[in-house]
Amino acid sequence: MHTPRASLSAIAAGILATSALAGCATVRDSAQVSSESGAGVAHPEIWPAYDYPVPVNPEHEARIANLLARMTLPEKIGQLVQADLCCVTPEDVRTYNLGSILVGGNSGPYGNDLAPAPEWLRAADEFYASSVDTSDGGVGIPVVWGTDAVHGHSNIIGATLFPHNIGLGAMRDPDLVERIGQVTAAEIRVTGQEWTFAPTVAVPQDYRWGRAYEGYSSNPDLVASYVGAMVRGLQGPPSNDDLLSGPYVIASTKHFLADGGTDNGVDQGNSSISESELRDIHGAPYGPAIAEGVATVMVSFSSWQGRKMTGNRSLVTGVLKDRMDFGGFVVSDWNAHGQVEGCTNESCPQALMAGIDMYMAPDSWRPIYDDLLARAEAGTIPMSRIDEAVARILRVKMRLGLFEAGAPSTRPLSGEFDTLGSPEHRAVAREAVRKSLVLLKNQNVLPLAPGGRLLVAGEGADDLARQSGGWTLSWQGTGIDNSNFPGATSIYAGLRLAVEAGGGSVQLSPDGSFTQRPDAAVVVFGEKPYAEFQGDRETLALDADLTGPYATMARLRAQGIPVVALMITGRPLYVNPALNASDAFVVAWLPGSEGEGIADVLVGDGEGNPRFDFTGKLPADWPRTPDMDDGALFEFGYGLTYGSPAAAWTPLAEVDTAAAADTRTWFAAGRPAASWSLLVEGNEGDAQTRVTTVPAEALSGRVRVSAADFQVQEGARRFTIQDGTASVVLRNFEPVDLDRETNADVLMLVTLNTMDAPDSAMLGAAGETTSGMVSFAMPRTDGFVRYGIPLRCLRSKGADMTDLNQPFVLQTTGTTDFAIGEVRLGTDAEVVLPCD
Repeated sequence: MHTPRASLSAIAAGILATSALAGCATVRDSAQVSSESGAGVAHPEIWPAYDYPVPVNPEHEARIANLLARMTLPEKIGQLVQADLCCVTPEDVRTYNLGSILVGGNSGPYGNDLAPAPEWLRAADEFYASSVDTSDGGVGIPVVWGTDAVHGHSNIIGATLFPHNIGLGAMRDPDLVERIGQVTAAEIRVTGQEWTFAPTVAVPQDYRWGRAYEGYSSNPDLVASYVGAMVRGLQGPPSNDDLLSGPYVIASTKHFLADGGTDNGVDQGNSSISESELRDIHGAPYGPAIAEGVATVMVSFSSWQGRKMTGNRSLVTGVLKDRMDFGGFVVSDWNAHGQVEGCTNESCPQALMAGIDMYMAPDSWRPIYDDLLARAEAGTIPMSRIDEAVARILRVKMRLGLFEAGAPSTRPLSGEFDTLGSPEHRAVAREAVRKSLVLLKNQNVLPLAPGGRLLVAGEGADDLARQSGGWTLSWQGTGIDNSNFPGATSIYAGLRLAVEAGGGSVQLSPDGSFTQRPDAAVVVFGEKPYAEFQGDRETLALDADLTGPYATMARLRAQGIPVVALMITGRPLYVNPALNASDAFVVAWLPGSEGEGIADVLVGDGEGNPRFDFTGKLPADWPRTPDMDDGALFEFGYGLTYGSPAAAWTPLAEVDTAAAADTRTWFAAGRPAASWSLLVEGNEGDAQTRVTTVPAEALSGRVRVSAADFQVQEGARRFTIQDGTASVVLRNFEPVDLDRETNADVLMLVTLNTMDAPDSAMLGAAGETTSGMVSFAMPRTDGFVRYGIPLRCLRSKGADMTDLNQPFVLQTTGTTDFAIGEVRLGTDAEVVLPCD
């Protein structure tokens, strides 16, 4: 039996009067919200009001009241804490009564991020069994497992991978978005999880932001038109109160609020916009999310007017819970509580008091648990707030049907591994790919004739990881290859299948060379995979080291070969040289696992007609220049079709982007990044030497610097050191702030070939007054090895990560001989060094 939400107070009055929940079923202390003042304080009364449509179940409410009356304080605190798979065991879940676990981008069951699907289900059973174990007299509340299934069940090998959200935004097809949600939910259920941290409902306003591709569009109306559809696809209708009996999971809209509106597109940065802009742009998607009964909302790392969202009571409680009537529970982002003013990763009662119900404390869960418990026992955190948070979590778990569902392996769809990447699911993804393609230029080249000779060039043409982007099997989408994508189809493979089916032939040649003159060429180029942190940019220009295909296009075109430029990208970028050098230009975004969807549109039917037309439209403005100072080259909504009249092409102005680079690459191709210096230092009193050319000598001849080959000729620098202590340093005279990056699995990576191992070595970073160094065995190697040290280790060793003018220091003692090929930030280390 269900009752409309409007009658909640009447029902709750009788139930709660005799329970521990009495008087605190819902905290709606508007006076406390309004007592806040200053920058970053919202005024809930100017925001739209909604009615959360999920019916109140009186039986559930009575059960919640009964549980709260029986639960011990440690059990209640446990429900407020979520731990990452990297750092928790089933026994921990039983001992601490944890309410949830998650799998981060670089985690996996039994320490294997690339574990096969059955291992995920086995782990789900183990965590569930521990959570419901009542042998110690506890109440045994089942744990809920969350995962970043942001473009399909993308942590799982063999799952269907959809285009990232920016590509879906180009489709303008909410019905298809709902079907994508349904497929994603079904595949999540196969491996035993119940909760996806999706959809991302950011409204990116600056595409330098590294997570911009997770947003559907820069247009809030377009984003809002998709949100309800995706939530409905994942959860089913708001009336569902037993989701696990059907093919559903719970959803989480994220990140509340303005993660896509930070100044200069800085991830986890500050948004200085007005409250009306915050409401009308970034708040717009939450209306349709609440209208569909979204079960959870994840709060952003970012700040508004200098106040961290995770600690902003006026927004989390005042706007989201009170004004918008959100009836699910609120979860924080990965250790985001540690960034709240006055907080650390180990202690942040401010987040709970702001309205956070569940702490995502991946590796900090134990100290957060201990701190909350101690404060609750001391009475400094009111029981009313704890009970309200626990009640919200229990309410969602009951709506999910978690208490009656049994072990994950016994539920509908569990263990049906053939469902992962099934033909029916791949067909939905293939449809999404072809509908997402945006045609920016076509000089009577497309569609391609299937019976001719086609050349497919570019290093991204046969790279499934590259076409899938970040949040794919690993956090950044790196460290994987085509063997990790069973059943998937690369762009090249899709074109080959279509052309050969028409009697033609296809040659794959990354550099554009050919053995037999082709009738046309498709040159695949664009971005490499990235996710948060790694994806932030200084300008909207493609990295210079990724522009090699421009010359390939020009060379082919000079030979009279028609050229189709096919761009893989998570955002609009300045690529005027490619637009000028090609006869047709297609934006493929990050299409995912079904490359055949591209061939469906590019390759014709053999009679000069298209099999499918272009229907995609730009979800954001396309830049005319890297800094967008001259406005848009193609505006939001632009996109040609095969029926568009062919206009004469006017060559676009080109600007020099030779310096455009990943700002997180500090040393490559034998030289430091622009504005950086490569130094050799010794003990105090030794003269410091800046290395600009080689060969060079330093430390009175004790160090000889020469060139070595790495990736390219002389792409490394070799350091031959005659005894004593010496340091190779990369210095930036504008100090680097890496504090945000310490909150994740970001590593400082150094690629080394050690011909003669030193007696001892240290690797770390330094500022003017602080340093953090970690012991490094630095053994002899038979070639280059990419080592990584977690940035959080350097912080724990004493480095002020907000103020590093020497972000890389490699100190050796004793005679040694080694070459450095690359220094950068990333996640794809071959060897991760321990912190101790």
